[in-house]
Amino acid sequence: MRCLCENNETFDLKVEGDVDIDPIWCNQCGCNLDIEEVPISEDLKDELMKWAMQYGKWIEWSKDKLRTNVIELESEHNKLGQVLTEKVKKELGARYMVSFSPSSSARIYPGLDS
Repeated sequence: MRCLCENNETFDLKVEGDVDIDPIWCNQCGCNLDIEEVPISEDLKDELMKWAMQYGKWIEWSKDKLRTNVIELESEHNKLGQVLTEKVKKELGARYMVSFSPSSSARIYPGLDS
């Protein structure tokens, strides 16, 4: 998969949710990768994109604050992200290193949920 690393290719991936972007990243240069270039099944790509679309459901965007149940919502998102990461690892095999980067809004912005 093409990235911004020196050799323009990576085998060190990270699954991470963010707003309006594919959930697979180069773990070295931080480049967001096109999920269509990731050699995983279409079903898993769909699962990952559905999961990614739920990123930030613990944020009340119109008021720029966290929802009152931020811990629970973010924790559910992170648990599913970890499960999906394990599926990615299994499908990609030993050639790739795959890690998960959980969301941490609740830890970064304590008190915004009030």
